[in-house]
Parts: sequence; structure tokens; C-alpha cells
Amino acid sequence: MAEMDILEVMKILKQRYPFLMVDRITDYDENHVTGYKNVTIDEPFFVGHFPGEPTMPGVMILESMGQVASVLLGLRLGKDGEDKIAFLAGIDGARFRKPVRPGDKLVTKAELTKVRSVSAKVKTVAYVDDEIAAEAEFMCIIAKTLTKKEEEAEN
Repeated sequence: MAEMDILEVMKILKQRYPFLMVDRITDYDENHVTGYKNVTIDEPFFVGHFPGEPTMPGVMILESMGQVASVLLGLRLGKDGEDKIAFLAGIDGARFRKPVRPGDKLVTKAELTKVRSVSAKVKTVAYVDDEIAAEAEFMCIIAKTLTKKEEEAEN
């Protein structure tokens, strides 16, 4: 069983706090990844969603699921993917089955269902206590990242 801690996850994902929504990858191979987000009361979105009834917003659940999917794509691309980034192109079949609250461990399982040189599809299911909390299929466009010189030219 292969694992990745947060430092290894950060080598693949571009997101950083407060938008980094994966704490650990607990298992992976070239077509599957399982990872989790520990949901804590100090998440910035709980201040307003909802006072007295803290519930993780659906869009943040999808973000966490999408980041687990991005780790899968990063692993699949390997060294060839060091100068690439996956951008969200679409979400199909998003369903929310159970509220996610502070103290929950949101575990996402992602499966690569289609991959091409410039696009991919990843099926994801997120669980809390072995119950499905959410599910969705993500479509991604795989693009080349800008070099430092290209970034400077744009600014």
C-alpha cells in the first residue's frame, strides 16, 4: 500500500493554504487514488456556512474531490507532467448524499476512466464514515504550464 504525506502531495498539487484540500493520499496506483481531507472547525468557510450549523459547502467538497483527482492525474503523467497542469473542464453527475461537518474525515476514491494527451475523465466518490457523502465525474484539460520567462512576459 503506497502512501503520500502532505509534503509529497504538495509536490503534485499547485494549490496552497487555505485552498489545499487534501491532507494525505493513503493508497494509489496508475489508475486509482484514495486520499482524505480532515475537516476542522477552523476552516474559513464555516464562519458563514452556516452559523450554528457548520456544514462544508458542496463546492468545497467538490474541490477536495477534484484535488484528489488531480493527484491521480499528476501521478499518471509522472515526469512527463512536471510542466503540465490539469484544469477543470466540467463536472457530470455531481450528487451530495450526506452533510460534511467539522470533525469528519472526507475520504475520496478516484478512478481514471479515460485519459488522452490533452484531456482526462476521473470518477470520484467521497465518503464520511463509510457512507457516500458525494460523487461526481470530473473532466479535465491537460495544459502546459508557463515557464518563468513566459510568466514575466505576461506581467
